[in-house]
Amino acid sequence: MTTARKQLISIEATSYYHCVSRCVRRSFLCGEDKQNEVSYEHRREWIIDKIHALSHLYCIDICAYAIMSNHYHLVVNINQKKALDLSNRQVVVRWAMAHKLPLIVQRWLTGQITSQIEYEKCNEIIEVWRKRLWDLSWYMKELNYDIACRANKEDDCTGHFWEGRFKSQALLDEKALAAAMAYVDLNPIRAGIADKPENSDFTSIQARIDALDKQLATAPCLHPFVGNENNLKLEGIPFRLMDYLELVDWTARQIRPNKASMDESLPPILDRLGGNINNWLTVCTQLEKFHTTAVGSRTQAIIAKAALNKKKLHLYAYE
Repeated sequence: MTTARKQLISIEATSYYHCVSRCVRRSFLCGEDKQNEVSYEHRREWIIDKIHALSHLYCIDICAYAIMSNHYHLVVNINQKKALDLSNRQVVVRWAMAHKLPLIVQRWLTGQITSQIEYEKCNEIIEVWRKRLWDLSWYMKELNYDIACRANKEDDCTGHFWEGRFKSQALLDEKALAAAMAYVDLNPIRAGIADKPENSDFTSIQARIDALDKQLATAPCLHPFVGNENNLKLEGIPFRLMDYLELVDWTARQIRPNKASMDESLPPILDRLGGNINNWLTVCTQLEKFHTTAVGSRTQAIIAKAALNKKKLHLYAYE
């Protein structure tokens, strides 16, 4: 039986999630259909462009992504606080970026509302939109719908393009977040289509390295790194960018055939995150194979079970 999304995603459990969407069998998201000699590589840009567009609309921060031939990965942060801090006008302006506004809200924007009943109705509509701005299901629905429509139009066909609902895993602590991000960024290397993180096309790690080379603060539309617990007042990923790049580079060396060298110095961030090194490498290579809905410590799992209203949590625990 399909699990209700509200039992898989809860801001009270964690704001970080790993999401995956896959194409139905014989459908190509990207890559090349060698049998029919057709290339769909251009569709990778569709997804990147749509993610960029949605970043101006939704309060969903993208921590990592990888666009593969028949599926894509996202690691996201649900930024509920950002949505709640928006003014009513800001909510309407955001929603209008991709949706047609009802006449009553158009009149509200131009100051034509005179009735208290109409004013209250507008507030009711705006609050519904506000909740959608940090609703991960709405975000994924809009992303997938647009890509499916464009792909079906290009293929001159109708019907399902995606393989059911998107899959999600709750990332319950910093270690789970780092592992999921590394797992996503290293997808092309595990698949054997790239030899280095910087050569991994259509991944967030490549985008971050490119931005670093251009001396930009962060890559466009990607959640920034803000350091450690000393920078909790800043919104962002709780690691230093250079620590994460070193961690991904080290992990990439371990998972490449004939390239592993466990005797090399471990990245300092692994010491801070703690845990068994072999467990770390297992997660970075087999995260989806566990068929779990949450990754993190058993302590955090207790909190998550209560937040998700579940008696049992399919958890991959580090300790």
